[in-house]
Amino acid sequence: MNFILTGIGAGLASALLTMVIVKATPLAAFLYLLAPLPILIVSLGWNHRSGLVAAVAGALVLSAIGSPLLGVAFALMTALPAWWISYLALLGRPVEGGMEWYPVGRLLPWIAATAAASFVAVIALSARGDFSLFQDAVQRSAREAFQSFESWRAANGGEAAPADAADDAAEAMSLLLPFLAGAVSTLTFSIYLYLAGRIVLASGRLARPWPDVPALIMPPGTGLAAIVGAVAMALMPPTGFAGFLLHCVMGGAFMAFGLQGLAAIHDRTRGRSGRGFLLTGLYTILLFGQGIAMIALSLFGLADSIFSLRRRFGGRGPKLPPTPST
Repeated sequence: MNFILTGIGAGLASALLTMVIVKATPLAAFLYLLAPLPILIVSLGWNHRSGLVAAVAGALVLSAIGSPLLGVAFALMTALPAWWISYLALLGRPVEGGMEWYPVGRLLPWIAATAAASFVAVIALSARGDFSLFQDAVQRSAREAFQSFESWRAANGGEAAPADAADDAAEAMSLLLPFLAGAVSTLTFSIYLYLAGRIVLASGRLARPWPDVPALIMPPGTGLAAIVGAVAMALMPPTGFAGFLLHCVMGGAFMAFGLQGLAAIHDRTRGRSGRGFLLTGLYTILLFGQGIAMIALSLFGLADSIFSLRRRFGGRGPKLPPTPST
C-alpha cells in the first residue's frame, strides 16, 4: 500500500502542475515544465512501481477533469517517459563484491530516444494521424508570430520585411521544429533526472550510489549510429511522421553528445588550477554563443564516444572503467 499511496500522491501533484498551464502566465508555464519531477522523484525514491501508479493516477485525473485526449497526452509526454527513465536508472545486477548499476552514459541515448518518441506520439495523437494538419498548424503559428514581430518592429521604426518573408519563416520553422524539439526535450529530461536524483539522494532514499556524472561516456555504437542517422536525415526531410521522428531523434542525439562533451570537460579539468574560471567562461559562451559552442561540444562528445578520447589522453581525472560491450 505504501508504494500505491505515494504513487497516487505523485500522480496528483504532476496532474496539478500540468493543469496550471491553462492560466497562460509565465509562472504557470514554469510550473507546467516541472510536471515530470514528482513522478521521477517517487520512482527513484520508492521504486518504479510507484512511478507507474503515478502515471496511471495522473492520466485518469486529467481524463476526468479535462478530456481523455489530455490524459493520454500526459501519459505519453510526461508520465511514462519519466517512469521509464527512472526504471533504467535503478537497474542493477549483483556482481562479486557488490552491485553493478546501469551506466549513466547509457541513460543519455535512452533519454534522447524516449523524448523524441513521446513528442512524436503526442503529435500523431493530436493530429489524428494526419501529418498535414500538424504541419499546417505549425506554419500558421509561425506566420502569426512573424507578423506580430514585424508589427512591433514597424512600430519602432524598423524596415518592412519582404512580402514572402512570412512564408519563408513558416517553412523554416516546419523544418527546424523536430530537431529543436528533440534537443530541448533531451536537455530538459536530463536536467529533471539530475534534480530528482539530487532530491532523493538528500532524502536518503536513493537506492544506488550517486554516479560519477562527469565520467559518463556513451557507447561507441551510439556515435556510429548518429553518423548514419545524420546521413539519413539529410536524405529524408521532416515532411511525414517518419522523417519528423528521425529529425527529432537526431536533435536529441545532438544534445546528448553535447552533454557528454560538457561532462568530458568537467572530467578532464578536475584538480587543475583555474578550473572555475574555465568552466564559467564555457557556460557563458554556451549561454550567449547562439548555438555555435554547442555544435563544437556535440562534435567533441561524438569523438569522445567513438574514439574514447579520455582514455587515450587521460589527464588528471579518475581512470575510467572500460565501456561495457553490452
